[in-house]
Amino acid sequence: MSDVDLVGLYWTVSGPVEVHVGREWSLFDFRDRCAQAERVGFSGIGIWHADLEHVLERHTLGEMKQMLDDHGLRHLELEFLMDWFLDEDDDRRKASDKSRRLLFDAAAALGAHHVKVGNIPGTPCPLPALTERFAELCADAAEQHDALIVYEFMPFDVNVHSVEAAVEVVGGAGAANGGIAVDTWHLAKLGIAPDDLRQIPSSLLGWVELSDGQYENMPDPIDEVVNHRRLPGEGEFPIPACVEVCREIGYRGPWGVEVLSEELRNLPIEQIFDRAYETTAAQFGAGVA
Repeated sequence: MSDVDLVGLYWTVSGPVEVHVGREWSLFDFRDRCAQAERVGFSGIGIWHADLEHVLERHTLGEMKQMLDDHGLRHLELEFLMDWFLDEDDDRRKASDKSRRLLFDAAAALGAHHVKVGNIPGTPCPLPALTERFAELCADAAEQHDALIVYEFMPFDVNVHSVEAAVEVVGGAGAANGGIAVDTWHLAKLGIAPDDLRQIPSSLLGWVELSDGQYENMPDPIDEVVNHRRLPGEGEFPIPACVEVCREIGYRGPWGVEVLSEELRNLPIEQIFDRAYETTAAQFGAGVA
C-alpha cells in the first residue's frame, strides 16, 4: 500500500452525526481524527462544511493546518458546495456564496486537494447554463487557492447523472482546475459500469471515491444513501474493476473512502478508522475477476 494514498472522508469517520437533518458536525475532536488517520495509514481526511464551521469555533485555520501537518496528512477534501449555479439574487445562492467563502478560505489555508461541488437538492438547470456557472466557479477558485473544483454527479442530480453529462459540463467549462468526481456508489446506482468510465478524458478525472452497497434499491432512497452504504469489498459493487479502469485512463491521485453507514457511525472511533482503512486497502490487491 505504500504506492496508494487513501483518504478517510468526512461521512466515513465522523462518528454519530445526523446526516442532512440535524447536527452534522462531528463529536470526535479534529486532532483525534487526524491522529487516528495517521495511526491506520490514511494520507488525508475530509471535512464537511458544517463540521468546518464547528471546528473553527475552537481552532484557527492555522491551528488546523498544524494538526494536519503534525500527523503527516497530505490530502484534504473540503465539501460540499450546493446551489452555486443559481442566480445571484436567489436566497439559496446567497447561502451558497457564504459557504463558498468558508470553503475557499479553508482551501487556501489548509492546502486542500479539492473542493467538492454538485447538486444534492436536485435543482433543475439547463446544461449550457450549468457549464457556464461551473466555469465561473472554477475561475473564482483559481484566484484564491490551488485546490481542484470537482463536480460529483449522482442519482439525485437531475441535470448531471451520466458520464456523458459530467464530461459535457466539466469539459465544456474548460477550466484547468475543474474536474469530475467519481463515486462508485453513485455509479452503481446509476447503472454505470466500470468500462463506461473510459469516456472520461484523463485530464478531467479529478477525484475518485470508493463505497460499496447493493444493487437492489431499498424502499426509501434517502435512508439508503445516508445510512446503508457498505465498506469497500463488503457489498456487491465492482470496486477493484473501477480502480483498475481509473488507473488505466490515467488517474494518479489519492482515493477517497466515503461510506455513509449508520452501523459504522456508531462504532468507537478506533474501529471506524481500522475498518475503513483495512477494507479499502484490500481492494487494491484484490484483482479483477
